[in-house]
Amino acid sequence: MFRQATRLLSRPIISARARPFSTDLPAAETADSSFAEAWKKVIPNIDPPKTPLSFMKPRPPTPSSVPSKLTVNFVLPYASELSAKEVDMVIIPATTGQMGVLPGHVSTIAELKPGVLSVHEGNDVTKYFISSGFAFIHANSFADIIAVEAVPLDQIDSSQVQKGLAEFTQKLSSATTDLEKAEAQIGVEVHSALNSALSG
Repeated sequence: MFRQATRLLSRPIISARARPFSTDLPAAETADSSFAEAWKKVIPNIDPPKTPLSFMKPRPPTPSSVPSKLTVNFVLPYASELSAKEVDMVIIPATTGQMGVLPGHVSTIAELKPGVLSVHEGNDVTKYFISSGFAFIHANSFADIIAVEAVPLDQIDSSQVQKGLAEFTQKLSSATTDLEKAEAQIGVEVHSALNSALSG
């Protein structure tokens, strides 16, 4: 085995990537031309219907130098908290730990856990408690943060958090089925994260 190691290590390494990252590709057209052409062949008298691709804006190109600001989109299923907001930095509660995102950050997809999302704009810091979701960091200094639920940290009542934590801890200790245990465990985790966010 060791005899083959030197032979394997001395082989040339192919430097060309098999396929580029999606952020390396040029911005695509907003019209789905292949669908429109196929439609015109079948039904030439009626305009083709709009496809989801026709409603999408083209992705901005990756800048040649690192921009000074990070453009953030922060959305919930029922609202848009931040839309194309230029900020200095965001700190997101990823499942792998707290992750700071600055302009020029490498492309990343991160799963979010219950915790505090901090949006830094100059000396102002806005904090939200989020339950879960995903963050998509793009190479062109854009960040899309999608959360299931989010609340500004200053709108959370600490007494309700303590009450909820006590209730779910009680439910966890008295749970008999796997479903009850799982639901209680999620409640304990979320309320513990809320408690940690409020205390420090």
